[in-house]
Amino acid sequence: MTPALALKSLESLPRTPASDVKKLGWRGVMKAMAKNGQVLITNHETPEAVILPVEEYTAIMNLLRDAAARDEAALDALRRKYDERLQWLDAPGAGDVLDGLFDKPLDLNGKIFTGTEF
Repeated sequence: MTPALALKSLESLPRTPASDVKKLGWRGVMKAMAKNGQVLITNHETPEAVILPVEEYTAIMNLLRDAAARDEAALDALRRKYDERLQWLDAPGAGDVLDGLFDKPLDLNGKIFTGTEF
């Protein structure tokens, strides 16, 4: 199970100008990241990159994979549902049934036609 993450907005992350990477060196930026958990690197006050621990990156990627798998499972279920509903179109005589539906005058008597009446 992936641990819950306390994701912060860009505005709330501690900031370090890109010049600090050069001035303090990579080790200095890594110390700031270790102290704060995450560091937003800016260039002229514009966000450019976020440095975060590998464990946190891995947890985020796992959450994204889990969400994608759930979405795919939901889409597969929806596809199966509609395939089952439309399966009758492959039955012998389905074309005649459709032709018959289009030949009938459409009188809904004020009701909404949803297609579940088939």
